[in-house]
Amino acid sequence: MARILITSGPTRQFLDPVRYLTNASSGRMGRALAESAIALGHEVVIVSGPVEVDYPPQARVVPVVSTEEMLTTAAKEFENCDGLIGAAAPCDYRPVRVESRKIPKTGQPIDLHLIETDDVVATLGAKKGHRWVVGFALETLDHRLRALAKLERKFCDLMVSNGPQAISAPDNEVEVLTPTGEVVASIAGSKEIIAAEILRIIQKRLIESR
Repeated sequence: MARILITSGPTRQFLDPVRYLTNASSGRMGRALAESAIALGHEVVIVSGPVEVDYPPQARVVPVVSTEEMLTTAAKEFENCDGLIGAAAPCDYRPVRVESRKIPKTGQPIDLHLIETDDVVATLGAKKGHRWVVGFALETLDHRLRALAKLERKFCDLMVSNGPQAISAPDNEVEVLTPTGEVVASIAGSKEIIAAEILRIIQKRLIESR
């Protein structure tokens, strides 16, 4: 049995006390991955941004809000895990300054100055040691090429490549890629079907082989 860390859902980067940057990630893929991992007998820890889905009761869920919180929490949990599945969609940017009061409407444009957030999977992947890391790459162009570039940059053992149709949808279509560029699976269907196949691949290639 492995102890698997799954990151799931979106994050929020606040502009002021009531407004924030985010995306439409629902947490459905993270939930499906957790269910499949539990079905195989593994222990699951989920670090999740704000979602409305219900995660399996057998999993331990640690809620977070921002990308910074997700990274800090995931890094702590990863210390006691055998592997990471980075299925979350953390915000890639945050405002340079968060206003302490609600930004008033003035009838004029406002300028938002954004900087990149730290990459959760890349940061953990760089320190993985003997542990394994599976990432997700959502791209609108050159899916496979960009996914392979992310696999290398984030020190992943496998990368799941998909497109924007995955966001907040019950179904998806993905490719599972290895560091050598091999497509070990092309899967289409419900996120539950996809998650089960991804876990089967992880079980065979990353857990049983170690």
